[in-house]
Amino acid sequence: MNLDKFLSEQRNTIIKKWFNCVVESYAPETSRLLQKESNQFANPVGHAILHGIQAVYDEFLQSMDYEKLTPHLDRIIRIRAVQDFSPSQAISFIFSLKQIVRDELQNRIHQHQIPSSEIAAFESKVDQLALLAFNIYTQCRERLYEVRLNEFKMRTFRLLQRANLLAEIPEWEPQSTGINHQKT
Repeated sequence: MNLDKFLSEQRNTIIKKWFNCVVESYAPETSRLLQKESNQFANPVGHAILHGIQAVYDEFLQSMDYEKLTPHLDRIIRIRAVQDFSPSQAISFIFSLKQIVRDELQNRIHQHQIPSSEIAAFESKVDQLALLAFNIYTQCRERLYEVRLNEFKMRTFRLLQRANLLAEIPEWEPQSTGINHQKT
């Protein structure tokens, strides 16, 4: 059996374990809510994470096309970028996919039937996925800081405006000094 076939056959099991791994990174109360409630409107974060993971997994197995992977990965990373996660915590769920697959291989005794080169290639793809996730995380954080900076500027402007401390600066035009600059 090859690894791709195994990963396709074990899709639901792996996705379920991967989802659980992601939600376990949250506080216990939040984790229980994210796992228990499947309604998209009662649990938008859990819904976004689950559907993001499913889409990432499917695309990961098919082609590893960054343009197709990015929106699905962005769905998950965007949520984690605005929460109190360090960068490593925010993307660590990507690396957990390696251990989940290793455990499933061991549980199914397929480990010896799958060449180690396929396992190494899979783990390399997971590493590439993690790098893509880190780029997305960085872009999200940069955007968040831009929004916060603009909000701070607007708040400061409104305070100055209310305090009547703003004044129009007249346009300045250089006055003629009477010196004639001629080239010789």
